[in-house]
Amino acid sequence: MRVGVIGASGYVGGEILRLLVSHPKVEITAVTSRQHVGEYISRVQPSLKGFTDLTFSELNYDKLSDKCDLVFTSVPHGTAVDIVKELYDRGMKVIDLSADYRLHNAPDYDKWYGWQHPHPDYLPKSVFGVPELHREEIKKAQLVSCPGCMAVTSILALYPLVKKGIIDTEHIIVDSKIGSSGAGAGSEAGTHHAMRSGVVRPYKPAKHRHTGEIEQELSEAAGMKIKVSMSPHAVDIVRGILCTNHTFMTKPVTEMDLWKIYREQYQNERFIRLIRDKKGFYKFPDPKFVVGSNFCDVGFDIDEDNNRLVVLSASDNLMKGAAGSAIQNLNVMSGFNEMDGLAYSPLTPV
Repeated sequence: MRVGVIGASGYVGGEILRLLVSHPKVEITAVTSRQHVGEYISRVQPSLKGFTDLTFSELNYDKLSDKCDLVFTSVPHGTAVDIVKELYDRGMKVIDLSADYRLHNAPDYDKWYGWQHPHPDYLPKSVFGVPELHREEIKKAQLVSCPGCMAVTSILALYPLVKKGIIDTEHIIVDSKIGSSGAGAGSEAGTHHAMRSGVVRPYKPAKHRHTGEIEQELSEAAGMKIKVSMSPHAVDIVRGILCTNHTFMTKPVTEMDLWKIYREQYQNERFIRLIRDKKGFYKFPDPKFVVGSNFCDVGFDIDEDNNRLVVLSASDNLMKGAAGSAIQNLNVMSGFNEMDGLAYSPLTPV
């Protein structure tokens, strides 16, 4: 398959290229960047030196149509909305990594992003790109929108519980910790090393935009409106997310019940690992042990005194939270093995 990547100079675009250069069934035929037209990719993405001699090109829809069967769009939120529509109208398959087509209802963009969606009639054409939940729809899709990194990490942990109806759907609290790469390749006063190192910094403690995705997916699972309270924190790691998801049980649940629920939902999913070890130091999901991989690790603990069920989930925000999910969606859309280009164990130590 011939693929192109629009906006490949950032962290996510670079990660997509890193995975594609080793994909057994893919040829990269076009890579765009407004800032680096004509430059070798390896000058901007040094880890790719020796893997590709391609140069960045300008965004040209006619050339993309000629050269590519499928295109990844890896540009900032609000920027992808017209690009994706143009590609879609030309009959191309698109995997979008922005938020511009993640939400199904146009009014939700007013609520969570503060802007009116210019192409609301295209939202129903997009499939939310979590193969573990929407594999059959993704197989038939022309447009797939990859989830937000913190959103997918919490959704995969909470989905089986909501589907089984064992938790209070009015009181779900998602506490997320995310590494600095989640802020993107650009720098701001609070993201450069001197100000980021050594911190556990809350930001957007209420009304974070990923809340909309979590509520959307859990509400569809439950067949009713679900409310989620989410608070993210920036922490002193480069890659990785840990979500501590606080829920409250509506019925008595044992550890064995929970194992059964998660195994029923994810027993055939190669990228979901259930982590709850009785021995050793690492008894629960830890972002340190998913770095560089497409895994989402899920574990749990029961607080009987307070009727609380704590579900923990960890992922690499640049992999399962972005590029890894994108390649997994490519594989599903194309009928490839889902492990193609993703058969990497996590990097340890990092």
